Amino acid sequence: MIIGVPKEIKDHEYRVSLTPDGATALCRAGHEVWVEPSAGQGSGFADGEYRQAGASIAGSKEEVFQRADLIVKVKEPLLSECPLFRPGQALFTYLHLAAFPELTKALLERQITAIAYETTVAKDGSLPMLKPMSEIAGRMSVQVGAQYLEKIHGGQGVLLAGVPGVKPGHVVILGAGVVGTSALRLAVGMGAQVTVLNLDVERLRYLDDLYGGRIMTRAASAAAIEHTVCDADLVVGAVLIPGAKAPKLVSRAIVARMKPGAVIVDVSVDQGGCFETTRPTTHSDPVYVVDGVVHYCVANMPGIVPRTSTFALTNATLPYLLRLASEGVDRAIRTDVGLAKGVNLRDGQVTCQGVAEAHGLRFTPLL
Repeated sequence: MIIGVPKEIKDHEYRVSLTPDGATALCRAGHEVWVEPSAGQGSGFADGEYRQAGASIAGSKEEVFQRADLIVKVKEPLLSECPLFRPGQALFTYLHLAAFPELTKALLERQITAIAYETTVAKDGSLPMLKPMSEIAGRMSVQVGAQYLEKIHGGQGVLLAGVPGVKPGHVVILGAGVVGTSALRLAVGMGAQVTVLNLDVERLRYLDDLYGGRIMTRAASAAAIEHTVCDADLVVGAVLIPGAKAPKLVSRAIVARMKPGAVIVDVSVDQGGCFETTRPTTHSDPVYVVDGVVHYCVANMPGIVPRTSTFALTNATLPYLLRLASEGVDRAIRTDVGLAKGVNLRDGQVTCQGVAEAHGLRFTPLL
């Protein structure tokens, strides 16, 4: 099979979908890898490293798409890239289509097989390709939140760690999955006061035992969310419904009652966000203010730590990529139910129920 690796063009997206070591593994398995010039530069990989790995450097992005049977990306295609796809081609990337109606329509028109990292399920029920980026984004959420709490960045001037005689900042985390747990780890490490809300009380019980009473846990009722968010210095949105839009847990009215200069970091922005006031931002213009509250809603947070992110991503995607290339896309998704769940679009049809419901489109089960 011929695998194409285009350069990412989303704002300040420095990751690449395949490391040179990943290219070596594919080439040794008998496949061709075509890489767009300088695709790995942002992650510290020169074109020469891909050549040494056995890959070919294409003359242009257009050539990568023309040659490849399978396009491997990091982020969803921009609308300007969609015309490059051809019917029958496959795409393997983070898609988050529930938040992008225009992109969904454009890819449906191209009649490709679009396989999403974020909805592919492992045998144990986990989301193996979403997990590494969620771990990174969760850690980054507290890191950037602490930065924007600084007065020079529009925050109220609170140090999350506090100092002797002064209470630490209060971090509220909505959701206790991979993102929420990763945010929790960093927030506790920084010495913040931390409250975690989640629907699954057993998950909260586990975290309470793990942190030995150093955190506050609350069941995620509407009243509990309102109370804790209004008391927070930093709120991290870490809610995920695989393939579907994130639920709006915090209304505009609640945001208006938050402390002036408090900070919201909505990691759920890829799926539409869990705050009513959420709208996607970029690394070039990462924040905006609503009712005195600073909002950081960058949709590709791990893109600015590309060296770490690219290695972590390839570790997760390469086993699936090898299988897709060696067995062929059709056979691979027929014989692996978890991989089949990653197929969001197929031959002009929506095969992910969450995406269909988000856009009012017909859902066609793949299997």
